[in-house]
Amino acid sequence: MEIDDPLRLDRQVCFALAVANRSVLGVYRPLLEPLGLTHPQYLVMLALWGEAPMSVKAIAEAIQLDSPTLSPLLKRLESAGLITRGRDSRDERNLVVDLTPAGRALRKQAERIPPAVVERLGVTLADLEELREVLTRVNEAARRAGDPATARGVHA
Repeated sequence: MEIDDPLRLDRQVCFALAVANRSVLGVYRPLLEPLGLTHPQYLVMLALWGEAPMSVKAIAEAIQLDSPTLSPLLKRLESAGLITRGRDSRDERNLVVDLTPAGRALRKQAERIPPAVVERLGVTLADLEELREVLTRVNEAARRAGDPATARGVHA
């Protein structure tokens, strides 16, 4: 096989991202288990620890999940006693999510996760921050590329 073959598996960004995703989530899994959280639930909690209360729409935007995917996560977090869901008193159409005292207290345990991930990955914090910045740019570009209005040159 030709070294410069553009279709070589090891040259594909999608392959590298898929493998990195599975590998890194494998590092998170045993760290999140004692907290009783899956990785998607952890993302919801991170959003709420940063800015509770939040509307369901704001959480979906923050963690980039659609509402049908987010709803079961919120139900499980509510059943676990970590969040509450209720109607916004200013606009009954909006569902607002807030942390319970147990949800707020869980943050203290979760503070151990980022340094443990850095340690287990064996890379520097600077390397991970650089990777996060590059991935953020790639994600933004991919979102723009997937937006039909942007693809047609229409700007909102």
